[in-house]
Order: sequence, then C-alpha cells, then structure tokens
Amino acid sequence: MTNKLRIGVIFGGRSGEHEVSIRSARAVIDAMDPAKYEVVPIAITKEGNWLAPAAAAELLPESTQGRLSSHTRGGNKEDVAILGDPSRSGLVRLETNGEPAEVLDVVFPVLHGTYGEDGTIQGLLEMAAVPFVGGGTLASACGMDKVIMKALFRNAGLPICEYTWLLRSEYERDPENVLGLIPKQIGFPAFVKPANLGSSVGVSKAIDKDSLARAIELAARYDRKIIVEEAVDARELECAVMGNDQPQASQPGEYLVHDEAGRFLDYTEKYAGTGHVEFVVPAKVSEEIANRIQEMAITAFQAIDGSGLSRVDFFLRNDGELLVNEINTLPGLTDVSGFPKMWAASGIPFPQVIDQLIELAIERHRERARNETSI
Repeated sequence: MTNKLRIGVIFGGRSGEHEVSIRSARAVIDAMDPAKYEVVPIAITKEGNWLAPAAAAELLPESTQGRLSSHTRGGNKEDVAILGDPSRSGLVRLETNGEPAEVLDVVFPVLHGTYGEDGTIQGLLEMAAVPFVGGGTLASACGMDKVIMKALFRNAGLPICEYTWLLRSEYERDPENVLGLIPKQIGFPAFVKPANLGSSVGVSKAIDKDSLARAIELAARYDRKIIVEEAVDARELECAVMGNDQPQASQPGEYLVHDEAGRFLDYTEKYAGTGHVEFVVPAKVSEEIANRIQEMAITAFQAIDGSGLSRVDFFLRNDGELLVNEINTLPGLTDVSGFPKMWAASGIPFPQVIDQLIELAIERHRERARNETSI
C-alpha cells in the first residue's frame, strides 16, 4: 500500500515543439520527489500514437529512467490512451478493448504547441474527469491563438504592439494583394508568426516584400492563421504566474542576446546553447517597472481565465512604455527555460513549484466538480 500520488506525465506530441517537450518532461520528472509521487510517463509520437509507460520511458535519458519504478520500466508496451470516459480513470490499453492500464491521480501535460497547449488535450482530460496541471480548455485555446489572445488583452486594457493577421488561404488566393497591404498596415521590419505555435518555431523577420513573402510561406507551413507584428525596439522581459483564482507573479526575468548581428531570439538561440543568449533574473529594471510587470502578468493571466501556470512575455521600449507580447499557458520547463528560473529567484525551487502545480490541479478539479451537470 502506498500513499504516493500517481502522476501521468504526458510529453512529445504532434507539434513542432516535440523535442522541447521531451526536454521539459525530463526536467519535470527529475524534479518530482520520489517519496511523494510515482511517475507514469506517457509519450505521444509525432504521428499521434500514445506510447505505454514502458515504451515512453525509453525516450528519456537513463538518469531519468532510473527515477521510474521497475513496474513502469518493465511493463507492457501495448499502445495506450486516455478516453473521454470518467468511468475509466487513467490510461487504457487499446489492444485489449479498453482494459484499464494505469490509474492516474493527476495528469501533468508537458506538451507545447498544437495538440497539447491549445485546449485539445485539456478538453479530453476534462471529459475524462481527471485532474490536470495547467489551464482549462478555454484558457489554453485562447492562450495558444495569438490573434484571440491579443484581442482579449486589448479588451482587458493591456497595451500591446501593432499587429494584423491573415489566413493561409487568403495569401494563396491573392499573394500580391496581401504583400501590398501588410507594409501599409505594419511597415518594415516586422515579425511573421504562425498564430498557434510557440518556442519561436516558424517565426521570421521581414525587412522587405521578398522576405515578407518567404516569412509568410514559412509560417503557413505550421498554421492556417498567420500573425504579423511590428518589430519593437525594446528589451524582452518575462514574468511567471502561478495559481488559480488568486494567482501570484514571480520576479521578472530578461533574455539578453549577445550578438552584434542583431539576430532575434529564435528556436536555435533559445534551446541550442549557442552562447549568444543569457537569461537574467531578476531583470535589471526599477522596482516600479518590476511591479508593473507583475501586475500586468496577472491581468493577462486572468484575461484568458488562466489556471495553474503561465509565462507572460513583455516588451519594454526605450521610452519606458511596457507592452504585453503574449502568454504561454504551458511554458518551457527545460533546464534553460525562464519559468523555473524566475520562481527559483523568487524563493521557490523547482521541486516546490512542481508540488504547488499538482496541488493547484487538484484544487481546480474539485472546483470544477462542484458544477451540476443535470437539471
């Protein structure tokens, strides 16, 4: 008999951020106290197959595998899934007509990008009535779609940069019209992004009409909706938020790019360890600006009805104006990610952050369970 909570850590996924997710899962599992938790790793392949815990464990480093139970490492490798059926709590085996495989007390979806951070898996977990870490279906979907997110920020009175958006089909139907309108609406330089992705995947800088066309074509590989934002001459700051109905904000941090070529913080710079990027926390800003960042981060979190965790990104212009850039409802949790570093600088080490996130997941589940589902 054990009093340990069984935590299903879901990672990988059908996303351009698949590899980042695996790194985040490693960091999360390594930070979990083995005296409190029994970790059940669940990997989703790039094709969308759900791997059984024993097969999922093989995608993790040996040092992380050593933290898993012998039952998990030596278990059945048949494909599994979570069904939207609250009578089946946890994982089921697909090849045995839905036979129960693993009972889960809490699911920790360490998934970034599409099919993980966008409300899809959150909707499944809500249907299955399983407690899970992070925002619900609505918050996750709104936090993923940069166009909807910015509309909610503007409605909440938060300052944001100038932007426009378009559909992939719109560009394919009449590219010359799109390439003529965007410079008039936004100007150059501008950043072009898939509306529903993170970790700077598919993001590029446009400085003229030709590079704008290339940037739109790149972003269109990842999403049907594309957002174009003005290039802001500003410092890039971040703030971590944690909580449910009464969220708290961390000390803000800042990415410093040490490069005379003026490159932006792309996927390679964030995760490849090129030496061009340094994350500093606390950010070197005045107490007044730090307080404003924290207040605005909480407002952004509440604007999308967030819960659990988020990271809010800011621009601090040279004239002192502070803009909210975006919110990430399942931010990177790797060894180089800002979220754990900002909480560590705020006095909460990563293992304690994990404890709080699991407690918040259970709290949110209990609150959701109070809702009546019949008349």
